[in-house]
Amino acid sequence: MSLSEYHVAAEAALLDEAERTRTQIRQTTSLHPDMTIDDAYRVQAAWLDLKLSRGENLVGHKIGLTSRAMQQAMNITTPDSGFVTDAMVFEPNTTLAASDFLDPKLEVELAFTLGRDLAGLELTVDDVLDATAFVQPAVELIAARSFRRDPETGRTRTVVDTISDNAADGGIISGGDRVAPRDVDLRWISALASRNDIIEETGVAAGVMGHPAMGIVWLARRYAEQGLHLEAGQVILAGSFTRPIDIRAGDRFRFDYGDMGAFDVDFS
Repeated sequence: MSLSEYHVAAEAALLDEAERTRTQIRQTTSLHPDMTIDDAYRVQAAWLDLKLSRGENLVGHKIGLTSRAMQQAMNITTPDSGFVTDAMVFEPNTTLAASDFLDPKLEVELAFTLGRDLAGLELTVDDVLDATAFVQPAVELIAARSFRRDPETGRTRTVVDTISDNAADGGIISGGDRVAPRDVDLRWISALASRNDIIEETGVAAGVMGHPAMGIVWLARRYAEQGLHLEAGQVILAGSFTRPIDIRAGDRFRFDYGDMGAFDVDFS
């Protein structure tokens, strides 16, 4: 049975309060064990509505669970997605407060900025590339408003919990150089992720479903099924091609994308 509108709104309000008060809450499915992925996206949409009502603006989307390893770990066969508002966009080469985010981590990605609307059930990678104005190095700041592992019960959260929690999106930081999507073979873009001068992760963008545009194909098709579309000007985080890197107060990060440039992020 689907969640009632009352419970959808209530769960969205709890996640919103958890983020604003920086206090983690119990997992959504611990109270609603039978809720579905569709229910989770309803909770996520209700949370977005709360943010928009406070004056935030939708500027893009994130795609997660794009690697085969992560899908197998979560026992799913498709990615997930979340929203990005203007309040979630941070500048590169700056310092953020680690305490502003709940259980934060960083993931290495590529960000696609659309030059025109993208819609349709039969889209391909070529369609995504044709619609993209430019691609840029980026990292996603992921956070967990509900416990990844409940400290009392030891229960781990499910993909339904993660989707409700805006697919764990806490923010986006873009840096380095912008490139036209056909000027380079996007599959072979690689990155070195260092924390405190030690390389923690490396990866190649083909780790995202074989091509980093494939996640955007999936997202645009899912939106089309709902009569929606991705809009010109929106930024789409295509999915991580490294494992998440933990953030601690005092950490200094550098993300080196070779010919596409590098940028830093520090946490106080």
